[in-house]
Amino acid sequence: MSAMRSDVKHFLLEIENGIATVRLDRPERKNPLTFDSYAELRDWFRDLHYAEDVKTVVFASNGGNFSSGGDVHDIIGPLTKMTMKELLAFTRMTGDLVKAIVNCGKPVIAAIDGICVGAGAIIAMASDLRIGTPEAKTAFLFTRVGLAGCDMGACAILPRIIGQGRAAELLYTGRVMSAEEGERWGFFNRLVDGESLEAEAQDLAAKIAAGPTFGHMMTKTMLAQEWSMSIEQAIEAEAQAQAICMQTADFERAYHAFVNKEKPVFEGD
Repeated sequence: MSAMRSDVKHFLLEIENGIATVRLDRPERKNPLTFDSYAELRDWFRDLHYAEDVKTVVFASNGGNFSSGGDVHDIIGPLTKMTMKELLAFTRMTGDLVKAIVNCGKPVIAAIDGICVGAGAIIAMASDLRIGTPEAKTAFLFTRVGLAGCDMGACAILPRIIGQGRAAELLYTGRVMSAEEGERWGFFNRLVDGESLEAEAQDLAAKIAAGPTFGHMMTKTMLAQEWSMSIEQAIEAEAQAQAICMQTADFERAYHAFVNKEKPVFEGD
């Protein structure tokens, strides 16, 4: 299968030891998204499903901030002059980025420092795991710019992470969720100091990357799909998924390692 392309133009990308580290690249403006970075991130995450050289993704901060969301000058201003057809094309494109992250087949870890608002908060929300710093400030501030809180899947995904009432408060008010609140509510898996953030995220990514790649893909797939299933449907879907995983070489490797009292070395097939 293909190796992941690294010749991106509108965000930073490093791929090493099966871990792709992604970060937005305008730290002087707290890393806003542009039309180009939205589209390139969408396409990159779509292609990720087919890349065997990447096993885990870290979506990292840059310059002490995660992302300030859609750029006021490059995105917000032009949106006020677009037709309805053009606006819908844009909102569908931003939603496609979330779909691509959810469906990329690889665990995604968001490492969040400083400002994480608007579409930046959505990218963090769409990730599988989130590590934050005490300085992390997360806000779904769409209502503060005259829009609805239902942006890029927020009304569907955020309540699943922190609960309906808490999500409703954040989406109606657009207020900042502090790092302590985020950890207490389950948005952050844990908080670490800023100096340790990158190392903690990379360490977690390495631990996941050392696991069974196909099994992780199946886990991510089922986590996304089972929300719309009944319990009976979910149990049957998991039975089928697990039976497929039992045909992988990694499952056999784990068995032989266990018998020989060794640690299994997974190879992703």
